[in-house]
Amino acid sequence: MAGRETLGVYLRGVAMGAADAVPGVSGGTIALLTGIYPRLIAAVTAVEPDRIFRVLGLPIRARRTDAVDAFREMDGLFLAALGLGIVSAIVTVSRVLEHAMEVYPAATFGGFFGLIGASAWLLRRQMRFDTRGRRAAAASGFLVAFLLSGQAEGALGHSLPVTFLAGSIAVSAMILPGVSGSLLLLLIGQYEYMIGELSAFVDDLIAFASGETLAVPPGSATIVTFVAGALVGLFTVAHGVRWALDNWKDATMTFLVALVVGALRAPVIQTADRLEAGWTGAALATFAGAAVVGAAVVLAVERAAGGDAIEVE
Repeated sequence: MAGRETLGVYLRGVAMGAADAVPGVSGGTIALLTGIYPRLIAAVTAVEPDRIFRVLGLPIRARRTDAVDAFREMDGLFLAALGLGIVSAIVTVSRVLEHAMEVYPAATFGGFFGLIGASAWLLRRQMRFDTRGRRAAAASGFLVAFLLSGQAEGALGHSLPVTFLAGSIAVSAMILPGVSGSLLLLLIGQYEYMIGELSAFVDDLIAFASGETLAVPPGSATIVTFVAGALVGLFTVAHGVRWALDNWKDATMTFLVALVVGALRAPVIQTADRLEAGWTGAALATFAGAAVVGAAVVLAVERAAGGDAIEVE
């Protein structure tokens, strides 16, 4: 890719990362809106263990040509530029959200509620209830999300195996316009924890790089485990979701949209847990107002895309 094209991909990655950091806005939607969704799907599904091993042979002169070919087969430069943009935005936005969730819980989670609700409303076109199986998929998706919301954090905890699972689940949202990786993290009670761990890790990494401390950042294990889970998810969960969409699109999308609807409980529970005075009139008004703003953002993105931002082919 030329320098200007690489910069364009990086900036698209920044937009995707900013979206992925917020429950209710999908990075896949931004990819579709900015015209790189088909290329993203092709690149993600081209990442296979065999090609990665071939790329790792780059330092060996006899294998260098094959390594470069494998890198190109995965559209490696595109993924690298996009990934750098995504990471840059997530690191920046997560710091803001960590502060907002602590200081302005009603406004922050109210905004999340609006984002999730508007996404569910727009995704309703992807649902089908014409067969018993699809109705069962809808009921299952809603019940799973509703029951998990607000309870998964206490049930699952934050052990490294759970963090690994969270990474593998979150990465699958890359291929799902309208379904956010952050929403899935919120649903399983790992969103706020990972936001805090990422912010702390970045602070410690900066201190380490500047020589202020010689200690390895204490959050390294959590972040490395999450990333490892995301990489494994690329080979398993993401491919599984893509296969399900290719073979049972209607049932899969019906399940996923119902999942989004059921997840509306999560920001309500999260807000209630943080309101010292409970649901006062002011808190309700703040939550509702922020929800309207959040919904307006999603509807504006959909309008800008001409009504096609969350259509899954």
